[in-house]
Amino acid sequence: MAKQTGLGDYLAIDDSGGTARDISNDIGDYGINMAQELVETTGLDKSARERITGMSDGDVTVNGFFNAASNKSHDVFKTRTGTRTFDLRVGGNSSSNPKLAMEMQVASYAITRGSDGSLTWSATLNLSDGTVPAWTTV
Repeated sequence: MAKQTGLGDYLAIDDSGGTARDISNDIGDYGINMAQELVETTGLDKSARERITGMSDGDVTVNGFFNAASNKSHDVFKTRTGTRTFDLRVGGNSSSNPKLAMEMQVASYAITRGSDGSLTWSATLNLSDGTVPAWTTV
């Protein structure tokens, strides 16, 4: 696959009832962090650090525009309990596009009213089920 932009991305997140909701139109930007812990295993006989692969993790920050319509972003995040499937498809929901799906918990949902009258929100989701995040394709 060639270089591409993030234009036309598809992003769905489960609501608290477990139903996937396409909230792509409510999203302004997102950030994904797929972390890998490194366990230090340096022996006394070494002059530099030795490390082995430890546990994986994943977290997502999603920022958007407040939308209280049924099945849109506010409906998805207003109740923070329960495991949510985060489903991102870079470039859209078309065959062979990169896809990242993770089971997550909603850590926070913050709404901000700007001095210009804008109403935006930010949500943070953290990996919940112990499955290593992995990219696939649509």
